[in-house]
Amino acid sequence: MRIFRGLSGVWGYVRGAPGTYVWLGILFVTTVALHLMSPGFEEHFLRRRSTNIHELSRNPVRVLVASAMWIESGYWLPYALLYTVFHAPAERWLGTARWLTVCALAHVLASLISEGALLEAIRRGMAPHSAVNTLDIGVSYALAGVMAVLVYRIAAPWRYAYLLAVLAVFTLPPAAGPTFTDFGHLVAVLIGLACYPLVRGRGKAWNPKETLAGLRG
Repeated sequence: MRIFRGLSGVWGYVRGAPGTYVWLGILFVTTVALHLMSPGFEEHFLRRRSTNIHELSRNPVRVLVASAMWIESGYWLPYALLYTVFHAPAERWLGTARWLTVCALAHVLASLISEGALLEAIRRGMAPHSAVNTLDIGVSYALAGVMAVLVYRIAAPWRYAYLLAVLAVFTLPPAAGPTFTDFGHLVAVLIGLACYPLVRGRGKAWNPKETLAGLRG
């Protein structure tokens, strides 16, 4: 009975975040597909679905959608964990439509802004012209935006500790040696924080202290 109740609880959690787990299922299929490709073909295949300057100038809608369906690293399990820890709680809290709006805004705007910054760097001679074909694919911008919007899910003062942790994760790498993807992640975090209007009326903020007190009985 305990096993049955446990499985029922897991299924209830998954059912409460359908968008998260459908997306994760798509990523599983595409990751398996990548492992079946030869290395040379895989690079060509992903580059055609990359939100780089060249592809964005040709078919921006296609690559913005396609780039969110593949994982460049080829490792699916870490994303299964990250989606469960961040995306699923955000979707269950905001509802699928608002959660998807945060994901789309972070993914699309961070991609466009970071590639725009890269284009300007190329024009100024700060980056090689070959950077127009750089590989920029994956789901990390949407993840960064969702991690940021979850700041509003947590009650103060815990909220500020979580915010500092998120900012540290996405600002320390650019400080050490900035790349356009690091810049894109930081932009995605700021977009997530700017999505505050979407969280209004979504219930009481989660208080970790109350949860710990409940566990203690």
